[in-house]
Amino acid sequence: MAQIVEKIEFREIRKKLKEKNKKIVLCHGVFDLVHPGHIIHFEEAKKLGDVLVVSITASEYVRKGPGRPYFDDIMRQKFLSAIQCIDYVMLSEGYTVDDIIEVVEPDVYVKGQEYAKAEDDITGKITEEAALVQAHGGTIAYTKGQVFSSTRLINQALPSLGDEVKSYLERFGQTCTLSDIKKYTEAMRHLKILVIGDVIIDEYIYCNVQGLMSKDMGYSTRYKYTEQYLGGSLAVARHLSTFSDQVTVMGVVGSEEAIHSRLLNDLGDKMRMDFVYSPQYDTIVKKRYVSLNEKREEVHKIFAVNNLPEPMVLDAESAQQFHQRLQEKLALYDVVILCDFGHGLIDRNIMELIQEKARFLAVNCQTNSSNYGKNLITKYRRADAFALDEKELGLAFSDYQSEETAALKQLANHLGGMGWLTKGAKGAIAIEHGNLLDCPAFTLKVKDTIGAGDAFFALASLAASVGASAEVGMFLGNIAGALAANIVGNKESIEKINVLKYASTLLNI
Repeated sequence: MAQIVEKIEFREIRKKLKEKNKKIVLCHGVFDLVHPGHIIHFEEAKKLGDVLVVSITASEYVRKGPGRPYFDDIMRQKFLSAIQCIDYVMLSEGYTVDDIIEVVEPDVYVKGQEYAKAEDDITGKITEEAALVQAHGGTIAYTKGQVFSSTRLINQALPSLGDEVKSYLERFGQTCTLSDIKKYTEAMRHLKILVIGDVIIDEYIYCNVQGLMSKDMGYSTRYKYTEQYLGGSLAVARHLSTFSDQVTVMGVVGSEEAIHSRLLNDLGDKMRMDFVYSPQYDTIVKKRYVSLNEKREEVHKIFAVNNLPEPMVLDAESAQQFHQRLQEKLALYDVVILCDFGHGLIDRNIMELIQEKARFLAVNCQTNSSNYGKNLITKYRRADAFALDEKELGLAFSDYQSEETAALKQLANHLGGMGWLTKGAKGAIAIEHGNLLDCPAFTLKVKDTIGAGDAFFALASLAASVGASAEVGMFLGNIAGALAANIVGNKESIEKINVLKYASTLLNI
């Protein structure tokens, strides 16, 4: 039986093994479900040396989508420790295997034959891993045993995906492969993207709810800590910046020095920022008082406070400067992603200018508590792509006799482009050339829904801009939404590698 060891323990073990001139072989992976292919892989690897070390990626760093790995760290290590040819089992605490390579310094690092061609590796890390192994005096080798898929076995045999999702993916996979998805994401790299919209700082104030006030109807809470995340157009731009290195975000920001520093520190190396700085305007801050269910990692909103101006309009000087910059620069971009949060940035003049000059225009026109019923997507006359939710569609077409699908068709005809209706746990509907297609939600595991719709809109629109169908856009948008729903607020962005890994998981049916 293999010994499960910590990295710090193995340093001493390695020293003793080297004193005895033992040749160390390393295998690494998620190993979520051990199958015959793994056994063959380990047996072939052991033949290349004297001692076989197998490491697994810790659960928090596995990028196969929500609900993966299916088995936790302890269980996966136990599986491996029971395999006779393995000598030591270790846990890698990072997205790469670098920490394990540095500790083990393997004489041979062994991967399966599916990694033999670097271009087939979604992570793009196999070349870097090989270089690190070689820097420590080792070599890389590839086993040739039959390749099985843990992901496919889990998808087919275990309750990781619902029947509705499996049925959809089986049909979708007949017309679109992972190779197709990779081609679309590769095409995104070359786009010059402009994101326009309100700059919003999301402030999460974490509290423990103690109960109702003894003499009133409000909640009594105990303060824990506060975190701030970059929201609004900034969140959308961050998502897109992992797919293209030519992203610019434009908007209006107040004169707060602390916010200016935060934007430069967090976004300066990811995108270009082209802001109008206004001394008469406060950057929008939305404070949400929340409680965190730490066991289930779910965030529950208690109440919210914002500093939106009344009325929600920009001062005349800032509006004029913003209009002038857009007029000068709109034509320079391949794609314009318009995030209209209805907080005063996008007035009639700005809206008309963007519709007139944008080469490819994607529109998201949001309804929220501050603009309810006043920020309808039908105020636009053109969009090559658009996204909205059920409430926004219902407000835009408030005839009680209209069916949801009929209203979506009417909106697509009005805007002249493809679009998506997001329905939360019920998935999404795509429309293109009058044809409607449903897609179920890819996960019901949720930490926080704030930002999920923005992530869907960002990636679905980007897919459409490189010629993908509305259904492919919906597939990628649903992936982005599922990933975002498992991030608190906009604390992190959706990463390209995570999208591709999750697409690989879903298409492996």
